[in-house]
Amino acid sequence: MIDKLEFFIALANEKHFGRAAEECGISQPTLSAAIRQLEDQLGVMLVQRGSRYQGLTPEGQRVLEWARRIVGDARTMRQEMRAARRGLSGHIRLAAIPTALAMLSRITTPFQERHPGVTFSIVSRNSLQVLSMLENLEIDAGITYLENEPLGRVTSVPLYAERYHLITAAGSPLSDRDNVTWKEVGDLRLCLLTADMQNRRIINRHLTEAGATVHPTLESNSMIVLFSHVRTGRWASIMPRNVAKSFGFPIEIRMIPIVEPEAHHLVGLVAPYREPFTPLVSALLHEARVLVQDEEL
Repeated sequence: MIDKLEFFIALANEKHFGRAAEECGISQPTLSAAIRQLEDQLGVMLVQRGSRYQGLTPEGQRVLEWARRIVGDARTMRQEMRAARRGLSGHIRLAAIPTALAMLSRITTPFQERHPGVTFSIVSRNSLQVLSMLENLEIDAGITYLENEPLGRVTSVPLYAERYHLITAAGSPLSDRDNVTWKEVGDLRLCLLTADMQNRRIINRHLTEAGATVHPTLESNSMIVLFSHVRTGRWASIMPRNVAKSFGFPIEIRMIPIVEPEAHHLVGLVAPYREPFTPLVSALLHEARVLVQDEEL
């Protein structure tokens, strides 16, 4: 039953029998047979079928909710038994918003020193994707904004507050200032994150509230791309201070606080709300809380 529920979750995520089978490491006929057996066991149709996948039935949507709970609990049980046998080990899958990627090493490094049997994979995603991946059991935890948009049923640990700075080359407009306003920044040639990023939506809101028009001349979903363009001296950007500091900017790059208003937005670690947590997620939440107690990010 657990295997069939795993296959069903994969099908709901991929929305395609072939891709779901590939994700599960089985053949498409095997996947299709398992879904039909699950339907026979439950006595309801779960998938709308035609020449191709057409979505879940209402009963299938409800079973999907149960499947996520059951599979999540089964994974927790397996992790607890493995930890009881040989200590904490396994693999943690993380997704983080681009502006949080630079600080992740401050959690993963001490965690891995305490638990050398644990490995990590980390991907960059926007805030909505982080929450979707959590719901679909594609990741174990994420780092995203804790305010502004609904989080759903998650456990969260606040890590730090983003505070925004104008990042610009020395000698460029406003580079000699101790602080600047959002209105002034809106008049510069800006490179910003793409519009699907919550960071960009936050910046757009503050610029609009200040009466500025948001027309960046370059957009990217990569902070590295933004930084490389700022270094040319032809673009400026708006970045959280902690992100800008992580790049180790040379002396010719200025970080200037943006005021009126001096905005800040909370970022934290999020994990699916469940009791008990898997041993890995429980240890990760603990590491995040220790970091907040020991350091000011």
